Amino acid sequence: MKVMILGADGYLGWPLALRLMAKGHDVIGVDNFATRKSVEEVGSDSAIPILGMPDRVRAAKDIHGYKMKFHEGDITKYEFLHKVIKEERPDTVVHFAEQRSAPYSMINAKHASYTMSNNIIGTINLVYAIMELDPKIHVVKMATMGEYGTPNFDIPESAFVDADINGKTDRITTPKFGGSWYHWTKVHDTNNLLFANKVWKITTTNIFQGPVYGTRTKEITDEKLHSRFDFDEVWGTVVNRFCAEAVLGIPLTAYGAGGQIRGYLSLEDSMEALNLLIENPAQRGEHRTANQFVELLSINDIADIVKKAAKKQGIDIEVQHLDNPRVEADRHYYNPKIKVLPDLGFKPKLKMADLAPQLIKDLIPYRQRIERFRDRIMPHTQWRRVENAR
Repeated sequence: MKVMILGADGYLGWPLALRLMAKGHDVIGVDNFATRKSVEEVGSDSAIPILGMPDRVRAAKDIHGYKMKFHEGDITKYEFLHKVIKEERPDTVVHFAEQRSAPYSMINAKHASYTMSNNIIGTINLVYAIMELDPKIHVVKMATMGEYGTPNFDIPESAFVDADINGKTDRITTPKFGGSWYHWTKVHDTNNLLFANKVWKITTTNIFQGPVYGTRTKEITDEKLHSRFDFDEVWGTVVNRFCAEAVLGIPLTAYGAGGQIRGYLSLEDSMEALNLLIENPAQRGEHRTANQFVELLSINDIADIVKKAAKKQGIDIEVQHLDNPRVEADRHYYNPKIKVLPDLGFKPKLKMADLAPQLIKDLIPYRQRIERFRDRIMPHTQWRRVENAR
C-alpha cells in the first residue's frame, strides 16, 4: 500500500511513518515544519532532541533499511497539495497536518485566526484534490475526542444519532461542543468531511483520539529516530507536563480540582490502532467514525500515577492545584463508546501506570534541557482573558 502522511514531521506522523514502513508499505511524507516554528515562537522546544527531516529519513534508512520520500510544503496551498497527490497517487492519505494545540489557539485573535484558516482550509483542499484526482483514495483524518466536550450522555461511535425534538424525530449529527478554537476547527473538519462524503462519496475514517503519551514505539530503537516530546503549557499534554515537572523535582501542576476525565493511550498503542485502520480501510464511499483510547483517567489519577512513577526513580514530588486557565468542568460524566478498533483486533499493550516509570527514565538524561524552559511550564494562556497576548 502507498500511504501519504500529511504532517509527517509531527509527534504522531513520524512514528506512524516508521510503523508503516516496518509493515512494508511505501510512505510519502509531507510537512511544512509549522509545529517546530510555533513551539519555538512560544519560547520552548522538544524535551528530547530530534533531527531535521533529511537526517531523520537518512537515519531510518541507515538503521532499519526504510526508504521514505518526503515533500516539504504547505497543504493550505491548493496547487502544492494537488500536485503532490497527482504525482504520488497514494492509496491512503493520513491527515495530521493541523495546528494541534488548544492553548495556542486561545492566545489571541491572530493565533485563533491562524488555527481556523490553517486547519479548515487544509482539510477542504484535501477533499477537493481527492475528488478531482481519485475519489477511491481513503482519507484517514485525525479528529479528537475533545470535539464532544463532556456531555451528560454516552458518547457514541457514530457520526449520527436519532433525536427527538418537540415530538419530532430525525437523524442528526452527533452533538459536539469543543473546548477551544482548536477543538472547534476539528468539529468543522468533521462536518466538512461528512458533507464531502455525502456529495462526492469520499471514503473517510475520522479518528476521535484521546491524548497520547510516550517516547517509544517498537521502531524507535535509536536516539536518531526519536519523535518530539513537548512539555510546555502551550504544546505539552498533561502527561508530558507532569513527567517533565517530575524530572525537575517540582510540583505537578494540576488545573482546577483535577476531576477532568479524558481517554488516554500510549504512543505505541496509537500506532497500532492507526495501522489497523489504514490496513483495514473503510468501505468505498463510507464515512467511518472510530473512537481511539485505552483508558479513562482523571487529572488526579494521572498525577497519582506520575507521582508513584517518579518515586521509583528516587524523586519525591507533590501535587499543586492551580486555578484552571481553561473553561471546563472540573467534575463531569464521561463515557465514550469504542467498538470499531476492538472489532479489527486492537488489543492495547500498555496502560499509563505501566509506562510512566520508563517515560520519566527516558526524560532524566535531558533534565538540563528541560530546565532551560522551566518558565514555560506554568500556565500563561488564559481562556477568559481577552487581553492576554504575546
